[in-house]
Amino acid sequence: MSKKFSLTVVAVAAILGMNAAQADQLEVLHWWTSGGEAKAAAELKKQMEAEGHTWKDFAVAGGGGDSAMTVLKSRVISGNAPAAAQIKGPALQEWAAEGVLANIDDVAKAEKWDSLLPPVVANVMKYKGHYIAAPVNVHRVNWLWANPEAFKKAGAKVPTTWDEFFAAGDKLKAAGIIPLAHGGQNWQDFTTFEDVAMGVGGPDFYRNALVKLDPAAINSPTMIKVLETFKKIHNYVDKNAPGRDWNLATAMVIKGEAGMQLMGDWAKGEFLAAGKVPGKDFVCAPAPGTAKDYTFNIDSFAMFQLKDPANQKAQKDLAKAIMSPSFQELFNLNKGSIPVRLDVKLDKFDDCAKESNKDFVASSKANTLLPSIAHSMAVPPAAEGAIKDAVSKFWNDDKETAKDAQAEILKASKTK
Repeated sequence: MSKKFSLTVVAVAAILGMNAAQADQLEVLHWWTSGGEAKAAAELKKQMEAEGHTWKDFAVAGGGGDSAMTVLKSRVISGNAPAAAQIKGPALQEWAAEGVLANIDDVAKAEKWDSLLPPVVANVMKYKGHYIAAPVNVHRVNWLWANPEAFKKAGAKVPTTWDEFFAAGDKLKAAGIIPLAHGGQNWQDFTTFEDVAMGVGGPDFYRNALVKLDPAAINSPTMIKVLETFKKIHNYVDKNAPGRDWNLATAMVIKGEAGMQLMGDWAKGEFLAAGKVPGKDFVCAPAPGTAKDYTFNIDSFAMFQLKDPANQKAQKDLAKAIMSPSFQELFNLNKGSIPVRLDVKLDKFDDCAKESNKDFVASSKANTLLPSIAHSMAVPPAAEGAIKDAVSKFWNDDKETAKDAQAEILKASKTK
């Protein structure tokens, strides 16, 4: 949220009443509209309706959530906030600082959230030590998805380094297969960029350059190497990529039109929804060069202040339901992610999820568990947006040099 989001307007909104809904109605804003995601959202709706609450779906299409945030801001300013909204990362603290979020410590204490969540997750859900959001899942962002039949046809092997990626890409091209399915949207460009930053620069460089926004790291020769590698990937993407939604890119891999996709594990939900089996019909592997690292994206629901006691109770029931073991299992089986609770058994989960969970725990201990900047987990929204724009500009402009892009990223990192 930028400073343009006036505190005065929000204060007026609070006076007018934060919710115009009928009693015991749960209006929930989210952007889960693709196949696997919509199925997961439907499970939450079903669980809340089973508890006697009226669910009002407030879905805003757009994989990165930018459109949803625009709609949410206008709703809050007009004094008509939903009960809960899908908000994550540093944006949670920005919304909390505006004084519009509800304290849900009573639910968290009763349900023992502090002992069930990894500290890195719990801290993101709190503002000044108080819970203001409920975490839904953990997504690993640095995944590479591959179609084994396409690789077999091309005589290529699934890459573990960026050099191997380009070698495999050349073989896929020669076999008439699009090497990399990509959607030309800034958050998708940036997902690829952060994979390269981690794979080429390593976790310390990633942390310094893309989490701490350290000018020395951004200005380093390593950043030039990252940018040059990133730009080279553009040669392996088809000309129809601009504007393509991420799930349509996943469908290209599912059909064998493309060999690979760099995307978080929500892509797995699309493979599963299409009836595909991991290890047989598709391969999940860490993005090249990132086998021991883990960039995470945590979906969460911020709870907005409500006036009506019945709606407040429904809201607290929603927070409790989101963290319940049964929902954590059911939701994440559909979404492609892993449970955020550390005590949920993974018996029903596939090998990709089990590997994700193993690497999540290991990287947490090794200090290589890092927030995804592409997915709004690492830096304030204003800086993130400016850096995304700089990266996409470089991706799409054949004449822009890595040095030019480095200067643009440095400038963007200072955006407040």
